[in-house]
Amino acid sequence: MMLLDGSAQTNCTICCCTSLNKILMIVFMIVLIIAILFGNSVILAIFLGTKHFHTPQGYLKASLAVADLAVGIFVVPFSVYAEISFMISDSLIADWTNNNKWFGSVFHPCNLIGPIFAGCTLVSITTIFLLTIERSIAILKPLHKESFITRKRTTILIAISWLASFFLAVSPMIFSKNIVLEYNACSRMCNYALGDNQPPTSSWHILLLFPTFDFTLLGGTVVINILSLTTIRQHFKRRKFLAETENECSNTRPTFSDIKAAKTIGTLTLAFTASFTPIAVFVVGNVIGNEWCNFSFFAFWILTTNSCWNVIIYSVRDQKFRHRAQQLLIAHDRTNEHKR
Repeated sequence: MMLLDGSAQTNCTICCCTSLNKILMIVFMIVLIIAILFGNSVILAIFLGTKHFHTPQGYLKASLAVADLAVGIFVVPFSVYAEISFMISDSLIADWTNNNKWFGSVFHPCNLIGPIFAGCTLVSITTIFLLTIERSIAILKPLHKESFITRKRTTILIAISWLASFFLAVSPMIFSKNIVLEYNACSRMCNYALGDNQPPTSSWHILLLFPTFDFTLLGGTVVINILSLTTIRQHFKRRKFLAETENECSNTRPTFSDIKAAKTIGTLTLAFTASFTPIAVFVVGNVIGNEWCNFSFFAFWILTTNSCWNVIIYSVRDQKFRHRAQQLLIAHDRTNEHKR
């Protein structure tokens, strides 16, 4: 994900011109907040509160939920606050979108919100990559799964992914004084941008770290998923021709749960890639000089909606997750009835 927005805001037409469109946009953001908070709270309650899910895969999915939850707590609510403020007073737009100057203050809220969105999206990409690696080992090397994939190693990798992702998120401001964070009137989010009258050469090279990192990990994730799914397909073909015999060791074959989990991770990868593709198109368009103001709004917010997709994917693909979620909701309803 990159908050890479090179569109010139001075020439950028505001995406929502009428009051009705602005109200509908704010309603959409509020609904998205509720969906993100509810869905990822359920995921965390299940993966952290159920012993069955205390596995390396469960830890990685919990880390993914925390990243999505942060988007629902910080990023989207800030956009709602900004848009409501603009509706109250149009004069605030110039202050919020003027290269890191907010009411004459040194600190701009985007200095916090921008890296959170960038960091959390980078965490999502790295976590999906780690989930893919974990499942590929279970599929390709089932005998080595328990010894190689441990909870301790997974916890260390999660910590490294968070530290590396947020370091990369703040690196543009660290390594270039020309790059600032501002609220973009097109995307309706905090975006990286060049300071006033700054040449785009070296600074844009730093920002290109984002798409390079993203595309490399996503490309690797897709390749590994294809390899795992190809192995699964070959496994099912063998089962059609080979009967269960004493000579065939079941430990050398991936289990049904491993196969099911691999398909779920493949679905996660497909969903994230689909939501990230508009951003990829937008970045390429920026590089060749297109502003694409309206498109930037849809690109960034399609990516943001990905934060509430995972609970749907788990519910559809994972029967145990779905059963546990139903138990939690029933227990919650009973608790409310007792309180009445």
